[in-house]
Amino acid sequence: MIAVNRLSIEDAHKLIAGARAKAEELGVPMCIAVTDDSGNLIAFERMDGGKAHSIQVAQDKAFTSGAARKATHEYNAVNIPGNLAFGIHSEAGGRISTVGGGLPIIVNGECVGGIGASSGSPQQDMEVSQAGLDHFLVSLD
Repeated sequence: MIAVNRLSIEDAHKLIAGARAKAEELGVPMCIAVTDDSGNLIAFERMDGGKAHSIQVAQDKAFTSGAARKATHEYNAVNIPGNLAFGIHSEAGGRISTVGGGLPIIVNGECVGGIGASSGSPQQDMEVSQAGLDHFLVSLD
């Protein structure tokens, strides 16, 4: 038997709160999703003005980063014709995201979930997810 650390709903709310604060600072309303380490949704927020199509995109970014334990922008870098990873975005029913904005949540060297943000540019989405992750990790100290 193995012991598995999991995010609580309170943890997910902290992640979203940090991400929301950054989105407000940027002036870009976002869709923000948090998943467990299997890519299953724990919490989601669509800020007022968050784009409708970004609901699923944010969830797919969180799914990818949590379940694959890899940032979505890392997949973007290898998902080009001729590379062995080309086409990865079509796997898992098309849920693997290669657009920046999804980050794995690593605590004490262990992936416990993923956070994904969508509605801005990929760079803004990455900043928002990183701010959520930073806010959460500071709360653990």
